[in-house]
Amino acid sequence: MTIAKESVVTMNYTLKNNEGEIIDTSEGREPLVYLHGVGALIQGLENELAGKSAGDKSQIVITPENAYGTRRDDLVRVVSKDGFQGEEELTEGMRVQLDTEHGPAIALVVKIDEAEVTLDLNHLLADMTLHFDVDITAVRAATAEEIAHGHVHGEGGHHH
Repeated sequence: MTIAKESVVTMNYTLKNNEGEIIDTSEGREPLVYLHGVGALIQGLENELAGKSAGDKSQIVITPENAYGTRRDDLVRVVSKDGFQGEEELTEGMRVQLDTEHGPAIALVVKIDEAEVTLDLNHLLADMTLHFDVDITAVRAATAEEIAHGHVHGEGGHHH
């Protein structure tokens, strides 16, 4: 069976950056199980996986445009430090969760001044070309319930 819309795919993967450093990997953990065609993965990866079957191994390179996009300067915000009262001690380089108009977002604390905090809401992998090594171990048809819910049930049904 090949991967198409409404396939449930089980795969092992390793994600590296241009320098060959590992950013994320399923090695030593459960493989990734996802429902294809519903946007569970970044578009560039889904496009490349379509048509593959169990047993296929592939190396996929995805440009930022098809991954997490390019960095946007308008996603760097300077906010008053008062908004962080009662939080644990803020430090540069830590990640904080914010409530934005689009729901919760993770921001990186870039700089802390006396009264202001500079936050970067760009995705951690923005501007990054992604190098995936993928090993597809199983492909099956999704159940009606999985299709209705838009995600995988049962074995290894966690998703990122």
